Amino acid sequence: MKAYISENKDRFFEELFSLLRIPSISAKAENKPDMYACAQRLCDLLMEAGADEASLYETAGNPVVFGSRILDPSFKTVLVYGHYDVQPAEPLEKWNTDPFEPVIHDDAIWGRGANDDKGQLFMHIKAFEYMLRSGKLHHNVKFLFEGEEETGSPSLPEWISRNREMLKADICLVSDTTMISESVPSINCGMRGLSYLEVKVTGPNKDLHSGHYGGAVANPITVLCEMIASLTDSDGRITVPGFYDKVVELSAEDRALLAKAPFDLEEYKKFLDIGDVRGEKGYTTLERTGIRPCLDVCGIWGGYTGEGAKTVLPSEAHAKISMRLVPDQSSSEITRLFAEHFRNIAPRYVKVEVKECEGGDGFLIPIGSDAYKAASQAIKDVYGIEPVPSRGGGSIAVLAEVQKILGIDPLLMGFGLERDTIHSPNESYLLKQFFGGMESIARFYELF
Repeated sequence: MKAYISENKDRFFEELFSLLRIPSISAKAENKPDMYACAQRLCDLLMEAGADEASLYETAGNPVVFGSRILDPSFKTVLVYGHYDVQPAEPLEKWNTDPFEPVIHDDAIWGRGANDDKGQLFMHIKAFEYMLRSGKLHHNVKFLFEGEEETGSPSLPEWISRNREMLKADICLVSDTTMISESVPSINCGMRGLSYLEVKVTGPNKDLHSGHYGGAVANPITVLCEMIASLTDSDGRITVPGFYDKVVELSAEDRALLAKAPFDLEEYKKFLDIGDVRGEKGYTTLERTGIRPCLDVCGIWGGYTGEGAKTVLPSEAHAKISMRLVPDQSSSEITRLFAEHFRNIAPRYVKVEVKECEGGDGFLIPIGSDAYKAASQAIKDVYGIEPVPSRGGGSIAVLAEVQKILGIDPLLMGFGLERDTIHSPNESYLLKQFFGGMESIARFYELF
């Protein structure tokens, strides 16, 4: 495929950039027209690449793109999953370039969605195009691209359930994850689940003068901070009763296998510009982000935050809380346990509300399957190094639903790197990974 990439790379950039210029931000209602524009552009690209069909399908939220090329009913079928929605670009002042005007410099593509996930799903379209035009494709290929992954895929499970027959496949191929590094390729064999909530703590029925009432009435911001601080103990363990009931302790052998992944703690701290790491006692940094659950505050606000002084004792305080879960933990159960606990620890001088925002379960995939072995060999053939099995710390909530509803395993052939700063300003995607991903995917089809 190297020659095909060399001959067509300018066209590839033009096509990918046409996607990256569309601000398909699923979190913002104002970008709803952009969701349809991006979905339609994907349909066009699929048809141009050689799909028999490619159409938009309405859901309760943003449209799903489904396309396919059926060569022979007796062939194995690969279902390619990706998402065309992106994270908001804010804070805009932190970007070195316009987030929705992609550019190439320093051997990378820069722009929102360059990696997550437009750049990565685009690799699949081009690998499919190459395999088809070269006469090497001996699979049926189906494409499922959604527009709500960044908000928890609320509409997709129901749509998948209604379209089981259309989506039947032997494997679900996904590129929406990262490798350990450029020199240490890896394949994720599992991802964590997610429970994401918003909490509200209310004290007095209106904002109060901090001089007249300060010291006599509880400040909701202070109370919220105290409640949040109590959610983890001094050993970094989450204090919600029942939280660890379904957490499986890995054997010493499994932990030793995961420990084979190269990791330099000093380089990690230097990259993040932190003095030290912190987490659950008794586990390494890689274990804390792969095989253990965690709880984090993703946002907190209340009171007056504008310019200058306003001496106010606020009526309300708010926070957004994320819990990453490991396989066997149920997102809905953890959400319920957290809500009960948070209400129980609220002191009498405040009222508490807990709102569920999004969630999904984690999953594991077998590393002894034919598909995994084919992916491993494909990456080895391209990179010259056998990839290491790893656990992803993030969540693609809908893939657990794909596994349950369709009865097929996801295969996570991701080519992003930590340096790509997805979800942050200045997102990028190395050209080496972009082209290496195309080659690896094409090689996978030859081996599977």
